Amino acid sequence: MQAIRLEPIDCAKWIGTGLLIAAAAFNSLGMYPIGPVVSAVGGVLWTIVAITWKDTALIVTNLTLTSVLVIGLIINLGAN
Repeated sequence: MQAIRLEPIDCAKWIGTGLLIAAAAFNSLGMYPIGPVVSAVGGVLWTIVAITWKDTALIVTNLTLTSVLVIGLIINLGAN
């Protein structure tokens, strides 16, 4: 049986996907700030994947969502 070998970008893709799924669960349970933090980390990983793939739509989507999450965290956590 041949072993499956994942490239580093594949690992980033699957870890990012898992983090985004977990973040959706955290957000739906109102777990702040862990939901947005996990979502931002997943978004960063997917932004890296998108840049590697040279996929403009994924770059714009993930960079925008990650930026919104980080700015929101800074505003909300800085206010406390």
